[in-house]
Amino acid sequence: MSVLDSETKRKLREMGVGSLVDALDVQDDTLTLGMVFEERVKLAVDDAHAAFTHSKVEGLIRRAGLRYPNADLRRLDLLEQRGLDRGLIAQLGTCQFITRQQNVVFQGFTGSGKSYLGSALAKQACQHRYRAHYVRMPDLEESWAAARDKPGGKEKWLRKYSSFTLLVIDEWLLDPPGDDNRSMLLELLERRYDAASTVFCTQYAKKDWHQRLGSGVHADAIMDRIVHNTIWIETGEVNMREHTATTA
Repeated sequence: MSVLDSETKRKLREMGVGSLVDALDVQDDTLTLGMVFEERVKLAVDDAHAAFTHSKVEGLIRRAGLRYPNADLRRLDLLEQRGLDRGLIAQLGTCQFITRQQNVVFQGFTGSGKSYLGSALAKQACQHRYRAHYVRMPDLEESWAAARDKPGGKEKWLRKYSSFTLLVIDEWLLDPPGDDNRSMLLELLERRYDAASTVFCTQYAKKDWHQRLGSGVHADAIMDRIVHNTIWIETGEVNMREHTATTA
């Protein structure tokens, strides 16, 4: 039980350290019996910091807009059957690719779990306290269209999407982008190049990207900012939606 008086608690909460007050309040006297003051404070600080970190991580996950908020890299089904490398998935889970500003591509058939993997990787980034964001390509283009008609909207939009430490773009190249969206993608990926990591979830193999990007100079430039520093992962042919439905 905390021996702090109510006025001291009030002042601590006013200073923004209410979690420390809570940690002191819930300390069990039978467990802290015999501890010196410094040890009790250290224990309370450790508990308060854990609560603070948990709250921060939960906030990052909530704001990331994940399609699958409960996705978890540690709970992937049928790894071997899908041709996924368990070691590579574990390596991605360390988020070292983010510190190296590497990109990741999840490529595979419809239902093969690309969106889940993208969500799980973004969630893992949040747990490492990185700012991550998930967006479908059609929604990205729609938000760009809305922003470009506002004064200063283009620059504000580009700053927003280039600032995420990890950006997951799902349904990448589902529909071939038009001229304006190709220009947007080039500018966005130029700003993120060697500065942040981007995850692409797509049905299309790398050999098809250039054509779907219009086969011109914009396609060349966009590809150049993706392919040289990217981890490519094929998600296989197993339909995970069908698998989940049959095992539920």
